[in-house]
Formats: sequence, structure tokens, C-alpha cells
Amino acid sequence: MTDTPPNTPETPAAPAKDTSRNGGTSNSVMTGAAIAISAAALVLAGLSFMGVGTEGKVRNYLLSNPQILDEMLQARQVAEEQNATAAIDKAAAENANLLAHDPRDPAVGPENAKVTVIQFFDYRCPGCKAVAAPYREMMARHPDVRFVFKEWPILDNGSTVTSNYAARAALAANAQGKYLAVHNALMAERSLDQQTVDEILTENGVNLAQAKQVMGSPDTVRQIADIHTIGMTLQLRGTPTFFVNGKTSASIDPADVEKMIQAAK
Repeated sequence: MTDTPPNTPETPAAPAKDTSRNGGTSNSVMTGAAIAISAAALVLAGLSFMGVGTEGKVRNYLLSNPQILDEMLQARQVAEEQNATAAIDKAAAENANLLAHDPRDPAVGPENAKVTVIQFFDYRCPGCKAVAAPYREMMARHPDVRFVFKEWPILDNGSTVTSNYAARAALAANAQGKYLAVHNALMAERSLDQQTVDEILTENGVNLAQAKQVMGSPDTVRQIADIHTIGMTLQLRGTPTFFVNGKTSASIDPADVEKMIQAAK
């Protein structure tokens, strides 16, 4: 998940194999070093308290067993992810109307489905792009599930508006019945700009002139603003974020989302 609040500079991408709630992003080197130093200090204090030995012996013990720090850092990350997931689920339970059916949202699958999956995403989010293909495959395996798409452009800043432009373009494509084709093409494009977005619309059979009218309409602007409000109210940490019947997935891995789908069924 790209851990970036609305209207802030884009967060650099990290390896897509990281499927934590950070969605492929990680702590900065300075933050990681600070945590490591703190962890080392705690280990030193703990081992000394337990009588492992003098400071020199403790130091030698740590040097011989550096995996202890890795285990501490991993445990801390797991705890933070669990706490974040619990906080989001609590906010979702207290504001259930925010995840209720909204006819403005693009969606596929039966409206009366037993299971509904909601995805919050940004077309420039590296984590979103990394999971786009397996997510489509998962959707195909569950035609009885309702999949809802929440356009949440959070990677723009003062000089960049491409995420918002792409989100409005996708909603305009939805108005012409071309949403999925445009959505998939936008996710597949590695480097988006406004010209590329327009080309994707045209290539997928969208009437560009009509699309521009929808993109600039107050209704479209309001829809995206409402999704920003939902994201902030639910304390979402970034994109992509997945909900299955009102419960958030602790990771961005579609395999984990699918497990939640199977459990909900």
C-alpha cells in the first residue's frame, strides 16, 4: 500500500513483494536505523536484567545473534499492522454507512451478492499496479461476489494532478459503460500523464468530448471528494485498501483478500 495522505508528495515505490498494509512502501533508512538502535538498547537492557552477563558479553551475544533484532523489528511491524487494522475495522463499524452501497461507484457482480469487496486505489500507486493482474484473476474466480471500485487519488501534490485526472477519467468512462477496460488500461500503464489518460480513453472507445464534460462536472468532483472524506474518516493508511463485508484486509495480497471472501461465503 502506498502510505500517502491526500495532497502530499508521492511516496517512492519499494519492492512489490511487500504485501503489508504499507503496500510496497517501507520506513525510511533513518527511521529503520532509529528503530534498530532502540531495539538494540532494549535487548541490551533486557539481557543484562536477565543476567546474561556484562555489557561486553551482551554485545558479543548480539553480534553472534543479530537475528534477534530482525525478530524484534518484525514483531513490532506485525503489532503495528494489527493495531492499524483493528482501528480501521472499529471506524468502519462505527460508520457503516460509509461503506454502504453507493450507486455512483463503478462495480461488477450482482447487487444482492452475499459478499462485497471494496477497493480504494490510486492509478499511480505502485502497490495497486502490482496487484492489479492477480486481483482481476481473483474477480474472475468469484462471479457471485460484488466488487466495488473506490477512486481515491492520493498521490497528487501542488504540481501534479495526474491521479485526480485519471480518477475522473475512469468515472467518465463508467458513464459510457467502458469502466473496466479503461480501469485495466490505466493500471497497466507504468507512467501516466494527462495525455496518456486521454489516449487510453480514446483507445477503449470512450467519446472524449463527452468524457471531458463528465470529468469537469460538479457531480464527479463531489464523488471523489466524498471518497476522500471516507478515507479520512475510516483512518485508511494508503492505497490499495480492501474491505470484505466491512472488514479490512491486513495486507494488499489478493490471496489474503480471497481467503476473506471464502470465509465470508
